[in-house]
Amino acid sequence: MSRIAEPFLAFLLALPLPLTAQSTTLRVERGPYRVSTVVPALQDPWSMAWLPTGEMLVTERPGRLRVVRNGSLQAEPIAGVPRVRYGGQGGLLDLAVHPDFASNRLIYLSYSKPSADRTQGTTAVVRGRLEGNRLEGVEEIFEARAWSTGEAHYGSRLAFDGNGYLFITVSDRAVDPLSVPREQHPAQDLSLHQGKVIRLHDDGRIPADNPFVARQDALPEIWTYGHRSLQGLAFHPETGELWATEHGAQGGDELNQIVRGGNYGWPVVGLGVQYGGAPIHASREREGMIQSVQHWTPSIGPSGLAIYSGDRFPEWSGSALVGGLAGLTMARVPLLKVDGENQVGRLERPGLMVGYGRIRDIRVGPDGYIYVALDDRPGGNPTPIVRLEPVAGAQ
Repeated sequence: MSRIAEPFLAFLLALPLPLTAQSTTLRVERGPYRVSTVVPALQDPWSMAWLPTGEMLVTERPGRLRVVRNGSLQAEPIAGVPRVRYGGQGGLLDLAVHPDFASNRLIYLSYSKPSADRTQGTTAVVRGRLEGNRLEGVEEIFEARAWSTGEAHYGSRLAFDGNGYLFITVSDRAVDPLSVPREQHPAQDLSLHQGKVIRLHDDGRIPADNPFVARQDALPEIWTYGHRSLQGLAFHPETGELWATEHGAQGGDELNQIVRGGNYGWPVVGLGVQYGGAPIHASREREGMIQSVQHWTPSIGPSGLAIYSGDRFPEWSGSALVGGLAGLTMARVPLLKVDGENQVGRLERPGLMVGYGRIRDIRVGPDGYIYVALDDRPGGNPTPIVRLEPVAGAQ
């Protein structure tokens, strides 16, 4: 895989563009689009998903699962959500609807789970049946061996493939990369879940063909390892490849194709430095450790990830849409195959939705529009979900 540096145009991203209840038309290289408000004010929205009925579900990090029905946010949250450890980067996080929801009504939630005395937390996943305005039969299907008193780097994205398997990200819980020898960091330790992508059956059982099931020194749920802070996860709708976004430290943010058994190098290899400038990595690359397909230095803080396949923006088909928390923009990364290898095309400059704020999540709706959840951490002010719509015939 190739590593293609794309220095970020930070000075352009500082230009303010306040969001109002009115639609705003912006122009990009391949034509204009409109940004329209869908839900005007949510508290720390983190994830979105749609039911077959067309209703949108939204997680709010303080611990609420909300419903948007016929364009209107319902006043009462869905009951039955587990207690969360809200604070720092933790709370109620990702959301996934079972592929067979029409018959089983199963909803999956990831969250920062508190210990009994609330002094520690870890990443956990539950599922339950959505009956009316309540989750029934809620059961935990995964608890990460990643307990920490800290409130950072939970990871916690969810994605179903086309074969009934559930993939879960668990980040490294912000363990200082300079506190232990690089090869002994939890992200490199297969006896822990920190810095890993997990693969399970939809009921939490461990698949017999996971890459480390036969190793006595490894947790059998692990699919890949050597990750730092995994903030986006999505399957390519045409190729079936799994992709993820990952925060570097100060620089070295990544877009990776996730392949079975892969070691993605954190903190042994990479491009970032520690906050304050201290070097982290032994080198930029090492044999046996997978290189990113795209990286960003300076950091954009990559978050939500979607791979576009709708018909509203046909020229963006096959592009990865990557949210930027620090970058205050959405990067559009054309995904290409060159001699069977993943590469990227020319990135949109300076990006989409420049200056709207921190982009937490990106999803392609069933209508083909692009939905974006904005975030105001650490300010805590209510923020909207907006939608990108093409403007037909605009000059």
